Amino acid sequence: MSAKVQHYDVIRKPVITEKATMASEANAVVFEVSIDANKPQIKEAVEALFGVKVKAVNTTITKGKVKRFRGQLGRRKDVKKAYVTLEEGNAIDVTTGL
Repeated sequence: MSAKVQHYDVIRKPVITEKATMASEANAVVFEVSIDANKPQIKEAVEALFGVKVKAVNTTITKGKVKRFRGQLGRRKDVKKAYVTLEEGNAIDVTTGL
């Protein structure tokens, strides 16, 4: 398996919410990442895919909600988000897509 495929396995998609937009003003970008990805893997993947220098990576796991699907109780998947702070002068434009 090539390194590029592994990086795309780590980073699923950018998160575009009001909170993520506020974070971008502080030179940070928010990504949804694989649930088993760790901070060094996330840092390496972002640096390789976007060609930027990463200052810090903070992660959070949001537990999946219990919802009803066709009358049956079901549970959404847990989601892991990474708040990636970039070094000064680096930027990623997530609005254009990967």
